[in-house]
Amino acid sequence: MSERQNPYFQVGLNVLDRTCLVVGGGSEAAEKPARLLSAGARLRLVSPEIDPDLRRSHLAKRIDYRPRRFEPADLDQVFLVLNTVGHQPQLSREIFALTRERGILLNTYDQPELSDVGMAALVGRGHLRLSISTSNASPALARRLRQDMEKIFDGEFVEYLDRLAEVREHLKSTEP
Repeated sequence: MSERQNPYFQVGLNVLDRTCLVVGGGSEAAEKPARLLSAGARLRLVSPEIDPDLRRSHLAKRIDYRPRRFEPADLDQVFLVLNTVGHQPQLSREIFALTRERGILLNTYDQPELSDVGMAALVGRGHLRLSISTSNASPALARRLRQDMEKIFDGEFVEYLDRLAEVREHLKSTEP
């Protein structure tokens, strides 16, 4: 089975209060930091340029932005790296080698052969998290399925799931 056909082992990754590094601040990087921040990660971003949404997060002190090119020391104390500069193959290979040496998980945008983890399309509605993966066979299909699922799981569903969580907590505290 080739890397492109790798079905991956689907897991939820605990990044709460862990430092995660995003290399690159262009349009490819715009969505992924928001997902990390919503999961409670401490975010470090290294890039000569920065997307306007990412700049706003930096100005709001949600992102530690370093306006320069990647340096190996950027990996210090990092749990996970998202490399969004896949259009720079030499840099991508360097980051891959360095993260392997240090035992740091890596996702390289659109290059599964230089990644340890895949980024599934995510439907997030309240407590609900659904990940959709095509094992890189068709990211566009995964995105379309995500968009369809977001229509199904609306605000009413979020309220229902919140109520289920309340009932569960009550039962846990009152029933043996």
